[in-house]
Amino acid sequence: MQPASDPHVDYKALVQEGYDRCATAYDAARQREANPELVLVSARLPDGAHVLDIGCGAGVPIARTLAQRFSVTGIDISGEQIRLARQHVPTGTFVQADMMAVDFPDATFDAVVSFYAIFHVPREEHAELLRRIRRWLKPGGYLLATVAAQDEAPYTEDDFFGVQMYWSNYGLERYCELLAALGFRLLETTVVEHGYEAEQERPAESHPLIFAQAV
Repeated sequence: MQPASDPHVDYKALVQEGYDRCATAYDAARQREANPELVLVSARLPDGAHVLDIGCGAGVPIARTLAQRFSVTGIDISGEQIRLARQHVPTGTFVQADMMAVDFPDATFDAVVSFYAIFHVPREEHAELLRRIRRWLKPGGYLLATVAAQDEAPYTEDDFFGVQMYWSNYGLERYCELLAALGFRLLETTVVEHGYEAEQERPAESHPLIFAQAV
């Protein structure tokens, strides 16, 4: 890992280009079945509810699972990931965009989910992202998202499925503080692993999963 503090580097472009290049390998490595924790939100929504998947990747397994019952919109910065998502989840609506550049009308979604994605955005933008999510949610809508356990300065990894990748995150306590300040009620926190198929030889990982409601 290397510090990611060079003002001349566009780290969002690095993420986009990296996921474009590793899209097929990354998709092949992901679990094909959705995290059981997805039921936290799916069990509370009626059929046909509108759900936004931020950092949807190739659409498998999260968007594909949600699309079985709900109207799903997915956002990802990688055009190649979006191309795959449209193949995997033909009933979904997928948009290539920086999650900080896209916008939706107020109260558009019944729920927003984001797995393994927010930490690819510079952490100084995370409060604004959560503010936007709060605005996009209908009253009483839900947020289900992975964050990070520990506060870490931005860094890059040189071999993420053969490409360089960028991470930036606060710790769980800070995210809980931000959610409370923005009008969310924290319903539950749990932990998920890395989300890869069992045969993948990946380092052990754990990611806090926050489940909150807009109140």
